[in-house]
Amino acid sequence: MAVYEMKAPLSDEDARKLRSGDVVLLSGVVYTARDAAHKKLNDLLDQGADLPLELTGAVIYYVGPSPARPGYVIGSAGPTTSYRMDSFAPRLHSLGVKASIGKGIRNEAVKQSLKDYGAVYFGATGGAGALLSTCIKEAEVIAFPEMGPEALRKLRVEKLPLLVINDSVGGELYVQPDLRAAGL
Repeated sequence: MAVYEMKAPLSDEDARKLRSGDVVLLSGVVYTARDAAHKKLNDLLDQGADLPLELTGAVIYYVGPSPARPGYVIGSAGPTTSYRMDSFAPRLHSLGVKASIGKGIRNEAVKQSLKDYGAVYFGATGGAGALLSTCIKEAEVIAFPEMGPEALRKLRVEKLPLLVINDSVGGELYVQPDLRAAGL
């Protein structure tokens, strides 16, 4: 296990050096999108329309934050279950997305696309949304405002704590023998 401080957007080299079990303190630009936003992005791609975000090196956080209290940038911002985005992720990886952030396991197609396109899947701690939100320094809705918490947002984060779950060479934290033996 290694600990890295990285800046998003991620380079191909950054994503490919990470291994399952590594800790990353991520700073820079991260986009939020859950399943409804992924569907809209996919529809835009099908129509040949311009997207409201740059996909090259992008990091997408599967989150629908709660409303911000007065004086705060954003409300609680904990990860949502990632498998709901599995049907969209391979296409986004093929277009340059280098990482996603969520919780839970990914399907085989996503794991293969991580290998094919040199991307990674980060886990964020579920149930720690209020704590994770303190790493978010700016938040701006950039598309789909009618979707409320599921709107597409551009975040600026500082040292967002993440764990590499799936890496670009097929490693998966959830199936490492030492974790299974420990009952994790």
